[in-house]
Amino acid sequence: MTSIDTQADKILVLGAGELGLAVLRELVALRQEGFAPEISVLLRPADQVAGSEDELRAELGAMGVAIVEADLATSSAADLAVIFADYAQIIGCTGFVGGPGTQRKITAAAIEASVRHYIPWQFGVDYDVVGLGSGQEVFDEQYEVREMLRAQSAIRWTIISTGMFTSFVFLPAFELVDLKRARVHALGDWSYRLTVTPPEDIGKMTALVASQWRSYQDQIVYIAGDTFTYSQLADTLGRVTGRAFERTLWDTAQLRAEVEAHPGDTMRKYRLAFARPDGVAWPMEETLNAKLGIATTSVEQWLRRWLSV
Repeated sequence: MTSIDTQADKILVLGAGELGLAVLRELVALRQEGFAPEISVLLRPADQVAGSEDELRAELGAMGVAIVEADLATSSAADLAVIFADYAQIIGCTGFVGGPGTQRKITAAAIEASVRHYIPWQFGVDYDVVGLGSGQEVFDEQYEVREMLRAQSAIRWTIISTGMFTSFVFLPAFELVDLKRARVHALGDWSYRLTVTPPEDIGKMTALVASQWRSYQDQIVYIAGDTFTYSQLADTLGRVTGRAFERTLWDTAQLRAEVEAHPGDTMRKYRLAFARPDGVAWPMEETLNAKLGIATTSVEQWLRRWLSV
C-alpha cells in the first residue's frame, strides 16, 4: 500500500448530507497526517434549497471547505463535466436524490472531464452479484454505472461497497425492526445475512481510500461495520433491550407478491431486493477495515449508543 499522497490535487465531494459530511470531516482530519488537498463540496444553489443551510455552510467554512453550487438533477453531463474538470478526484455522496439516471449522468461527466480518480455513489450492496432485475430499479442503475466505468480507460475509479447503512435497519418505514412492539422480520430466510456500516465509518474508510487511491484504483473495496444473520439480529435486539422479540419470516414469494400488488412502493422493493443469500453481505475478515486493523461500529454498539443503554 502506498503512503498518503501529500501532493494531492483538488477534491470535490458531491453533497453534504449525512454521508457527504462524514466524508468531508474525515478528509479534513487527514490534514494532520500530511494529506492536504484543496477540498470543495458541491451543493444545490442556496436559492433552490428549502429551509436554511446557514449552519451547514458555516461548518463547511470553518473546516476550510469551499462550496461549489450546481443542481445535479437539472444540469447536463456536459455542464457537470465543466465543473469536474477542475478537480483531480470526485467523490459522489448524493445518493438517489437527483432521480433516475442521475448516477449515470454524474459518471458520464466524470469520464468526460477526465478526472484522475472517481469514487461513485456505490455505497451499498455488491451490484455485480445482485445484477439486473433485483426488483429495485436503483440497483439496476448502480450495475450500469459499473459497466460504464469498466468500458472506459479515461479515468481511474474505486467502488466502495458498504452494505446497508446501519440506521436503515431500524427505519420504521422499512419495517425490518419494530422496537416499540418488539418485533423483528427476516427477509427471505433467517440464515440470510446483511452487511451494515454507519456513515461515520464509511466516511473514515472513504477518506483513507481517497488519500491512497493509487493502491485501490480500478477495483472494488469492501468495508463493513458488521455482518450478521437475521437470527443473530434478533438475538442482539433481545440482548440489548432485555425484551423478547417476536420473530416473523417474510419469505421471498410473499415479498415478491407485495411488490407486484404495490409496484410504486419503494420500501417493498427494498425488502425484496435484500431477501437473498448473496450480494448483500460479506465476511468481516475480508473487509479492508479488518485487514488494516481499523475498528468499525457493530450493530450492537450502534444500537446501544442510539438507545443510550
